[in-house]
Amino acid sequence: MVAVHQQRRPLIELRHLHRYFGPTKAVYDMSFEVYAGEVFGYIGPNGAGKTTSMRILATLDEPTYGDALVDGFSVVDDPDRVRRRLGFMPDYFGTYQNMNVVEYLDFFARAYGLHSMQRRSAIDYAMEFTLLDQLADKPINGLSKGMKQRLSLGRTMIHDPAVLILDEPAAGLDPRARIELREMIGRLAENGKTVLISSHILTELAEMCHRVGIIERGHLLAVGTVEEISSRTQTRSEVRLRVLRDVEGLMNYLRQRDDVRDVAVRQGHVTMTHDGGPEEQAALLRQIVDSGFEVVEFASKAKSLEDVFMTVTAGLVQ
Repeated sequence: MVAVHQQRRPLIELRHLHRYFGPTKAVYDMSFEVYAGEVFGYIGPNGAGKTTSMRILATLDEPTYGDALVDGFSVVDDPDRVRRRLGFMPDYFGTYQNMNVVEYLDFFARAYGLHSMQRRSAIDYAMEFTLLDQLADKPINGLSKGMKQRLSLGRTMIHDPAVLILDEPAAGLDPRARIELREMIGRLAENGKTVLISSHILTELAEMCHRVGIIERGHLLAVGTVEEISSRTQTRSEVRLRVLRDVEGLMNYLRQRDDVRDVAVRQGHVTMTHDGGPEEQAALLRQIVDSGFEVVEFASKAKSLEDVFMTVTAGLVQ
């Protein structure tokens, strides 16, 4: 996903954020920024500190040290202003007895101080955006998991916040519901909203996020696009090629090189791991051709978000 910074002013800022629970450092010296119109993926194992830092951004918890800002306002010094500019979707859906969809949204619109036509307009827009307008009178206890997640998103955006914090919004959804949720999040970013989203479904985050932040044991390990993080952490590439003839000769040639390892044949292709990036791979291809081998395919596997995550993290818990 191509980064689209409609303006360079950050809407989310974490400044040396710390949060301790006794001896446990749930968040330690966390600093990063997220910009308007950007979807930022927040990934890490369970217990890494994602929800703790998201709760601090949502003014549901306070930092031990440091600060977090939303649209320029401190969660410590200006929590009321932060709440007006932020919508928080937790990883669970809170229900109320004997409420239908429109009553549920109306309750939260009133809680945010929306009045009369402004409230009616906000409810109509939220139901239309989340495709719930045909279910206005349906009791929320009778909604499917996917519909409840849509309603939770509608509640989160009811007061038109500049920033949305979504904690595991795709958990438990079927494939269609996940695709529809991903499309909604993309539309929010296109409308200039800043979205910080955590998820364990890394393939989906890679598709919808402009940048990601990887956290483990309360420490922020890396921030950037998947390509940027991969280029900083990866020194070896997976390469696959195919030649017209003399596969054994090519394999012997490759095994004699110091920059190539793990040479094998899989499904008619010669595979290997190679030191270096695109420039070194181009040089490798040129040298193979100059050595007389007739190359008809040559490809380097791009690192996925899952690959990057496994490279950056160590599987530590606290």
